[in-house]
Amino acid sequence: MFPLLWQYKDEVKTMAQAFFGGVHPNDMKAATNEKAIEQLQAPAQVVIPMSMHFGAPCTPTVSKGDYVKLGQKIGEFKGLGAPIHASVSGTVAAVEPRPYSMGGKVMSVVIDNDFKDDLSEEVHAPADPDALSVEEMVEMVKQAGIVGMGGATFPTHTKISSGIGKVDTVIINGAECEPYITGDHRAMLERTEEIIGGASYLVKMFGVDKAIIGVEDNKKNGIDALNRVIAETKAPVIVVPLHCRYPQGGEKQLCQAITGKQVPPGGLPSAIGCAVFNINTTIAIFRAITTGMPVVSKVVTVSGSGVIEPKNVECPIGTPVSCLFDYCGGLKDETFKIIAGGPMMGMAQYTCDIPVAKGTGAMLAFAADEDKTVENPTCIRCGRCVEACPVHLEPLYMYMYEQKGMIEELEAANIMDCMECGACAYICPGRLHLTQTFKTGKQKVKDAAAKRKAAAEAAKVDAAWEAMKKVFGVVGLSRARACEKDKDAILACAKEFLDDQLRAARTFKVETKRADKTF
Repeated sequence: MFPLLWQYKDEVKTMAQAFFGGVHPNDMKAATNEKAIEQLQAPAQVVIPMSMHFGAPCTPTVSKGDYVKLGQKIGEFKGLGAPIHASVSGTVAAVEPRPYSMGGKVMSVVIDNDFKDDLSEEVHAPADPDALSVEEMVEMVKQAGIVGMGGATFPTHTKISSGIGKVDTVIINGAECEPYITGDHRAMLERTEEIIGGASYLVKMFGVDKAIIGVEDNKKNGIDALNRVIAETKAPVIVVPLHCRYPQGGEKQLCQAITGKQVPPGGLPSAIGCAVFNINTTIAIFRAITTGMPVVSKVVTVSGSGVIEPKNVECPIGTPVSCLFDYCGGLKDETFKIIAGGPMMGMAQYTCDIPVAKGTGAMLAFAADEDKTVENPTCIRCGRCVEACPVHLEPLYMYMYEQKGMIEELEAANIMDCMECGACAYICPGRLHLTQTFKTGKQKVKDAAAKRKAAAEAAKVDAAWEAMKKVFGVVGLSRARACEKDKDAILACAKEFLDDQLRAARTFKVETKRADKTF
């Protein structure tokens, strides 16, 4: 936990108003909340990862040496996902794995920028956006590659199409409760018409009477700007001010804060008739429907004590993070940690060579004496983590189970419901690494489940093997011996054996008839 947050710990209040638990850290937004979004000049080379959405990575549709145009599709998805587009025009320098913010490497398309910004023929505005059918609008959202740009990156077209007829409440998430991050706040002030326009299109797609924008009350000028445009355009949108509390930006918590309904454990907002969209996702929807432009840029808050001149920066997707820091005056010498995202839920990075992706909302750098971790963190069983957890979990027990390798107990404690918000780690006086422990604990539960599934499959193979021994006898065994323990091979062998037996029976029948005729 970082001390500029920690030093306000005495002011923290565990609240129980609209949703359970939560904490109230200092928002640390003063460094950038009054700074307008600045346009970063596109770099000489962009690295566009093929995994920027929830679901399997896209397959590149271009090769090294190809010329691509701005907005051209360069990655296609199968199943759950969203297409990916070139954020600059130029020549494909490589299609290869490159580092990205989620750790490790992912297949990426590297483009040498020619700085011409030649617009792709695939990008074209409809003649009359207001005349589009719901199906046409959903298809435009799909082809634009829009995902949840608050960080979850769930494909937006899937959320819309699966919710039509089920959703009666459309919510625009303007909470932006993570400390430091101010991109959504600035968008409320500078891109108000696009937000209201995108919300209006969502109202039309879902067939509801209005959209609700939930905004925390530390953004009063943003609330005023939204209400002004709503009044001017008579849009079917209302703004609901919310008391500041983290993690109000979590979609389940926001649903409860606005509607009073609770999303069931393991469920989605659609289970209570809600659909939640981020502010910048809403802007992307407006642009896709009115101009045909796909997602090719992202607003990123560059802040933290290690940044010389914090700013809100809009840059092309695929811009190296190092370019953002350079644009903001560079990093201080004593910088010791880089985080992609906010300080509560973000991920520490080992390099600045990662690219900006669709879900990148902030790049933070921390310096000097902000590292307040302790050598031997100890649980004092105070229960404050239980009070702070917004999903009714018991972090102190989950931590103990993970440390002791008690996987069955860990799963029974519903660790998979943990949203990794970091509220427990923030409030913990013993400074335990709770959130990180739960991330590894989740993986252990998944690994255990995979082992159980593999064991069950092996049991089926063993059962098939035993059945073959009984049914097929020595002849069947001699054929199947080479494929023992291979379920598919055993089944194929069994089919082949049965076919052989059937052919033999038919041959015997024919020969018998011939013999009868001879006599």
